[in-house]
Amino acid sequence: MHIGIPKEIKTHEYRVGLTPASAHDLVVNGHKVFVETKAGEGIDFSDDDYRAAGVEVLKSADEVFEKAEMIVKVKEPQPEERARLKPHHTLFTYFHLAPDAEQTHDLIESGATCIAYETVTDKTGGLPLLAPMSAVAGRMSIQAGASALEKSNGGRAVLMGGVPGVEPAKVVIIGGGVVGENAAEMAVGMGAEVVILDRSLDVLRRLSNRFDNRIKTVYSTFQALAEHVISADLVVGAVLLPGAAAPKLITRELVASMKKGAVIVDVAIDQGGCAETAVATTHADPTYIVDGVVHYCVANMPGAVARTSTMALNNATLPYTLALANKGIRQALSDDRHLLNGLNVCKGHITCRDVSDALELPYTAAEEIIQAL
Repeated sequence: MHIGIPKEIKTHEYRVGLTPASAHDLVVNGHKVFVETKAGEGIDFSDDDYRAAGVEVLKSADEVFEKAEMIVKVKEPQPEERARLKPHHTLFTYFHLAPDAEQTHDLIESGATCIAYETVTDKTGGLPLLAPMSAVAGRMSIQAGASALEKSNGGRAVLMGGVPGVEPAKVVIIGGGVVGENAAEMAVGMGAEVVILDRSLDVLRRLSNRFDNRIKTVYSTFQALAEHVISADLVVGAVLLPGAAAPKLITRELVASMKKGAVIVDVAIDQGGCAETAVATTHADPTYIVDGVVHYCVANMPGAVARTSTMALNNATLPYTLALANKGIRQALSDDRHLLNGLNVCKGHITCRDVSDALELPYTAAEEIIQAL
């Protein structure tokens, strides 16, 4: 199979779909791999590193898309990338389609096969290709929140861990999944007061045991959520409904009731955000203020630590990339129900129920459409 690695073009996005080491594994398996020049330069993977791995370096993204059958990326394809897609292409990347009608329509029109990292599942019900970036984003949410709390950045001028005689910041985390757990680990390590809200008693028990009662766990009712958000210095939105738009749990009225200079880090922004006041931002201009509350809503948070993120992501995605290349797309999807769950758009059809429901567009079962591949 011919596999292409274009350079990411989203603002301040330095991750790359395949590292030289991952690309070499594909080459060893008999595949031809192409990379756009300087695709890995931002994280110290040179063109020569790729050449040494047996990869052909091309001068432009146009050439990569022209030569490739399967394209491996990190972030959702931008408009100019979507314009390059053809029906013979398979695109393996993050998409987050539920809140993005424009991208979804473009992918439908392209006729390409689009497999989303974020909806691939595993036998335990987890999301193995989303988990590594969720872990990074969870940890980063506390770093970003601590910075935003500084007075010079519009925050309440509160130190996360306080000092002897001065109470620490109160961090409220909505959602106890991978993002929430990793956020809690960082916040506890910095000495903050940490509260996690979730609707699963099993999750709350596990987190209570995990942190040996160094956090408070609260069952998430509307009243409990409002009470803790209003008293928080930092709120981390860590809610996830796989493939679906994030629920708007933090209302405009609730934001208006928060402390002036408090911070919301909405990690759910890729799926539309869990705050009604959330609007996607970039690393170039990451925050804005609504009703005195600082909002950090960067849609590619792990891109700020792109080398760590790329290597963590490749560790998770490489086995699936190899399966798709070695077996062929149809056979790989037919053999692995969990990989098939990653199929979001195929041959002009939406094959993910949550995306079709969110955008009110027709749905076609993935099992039906892969026979056309």
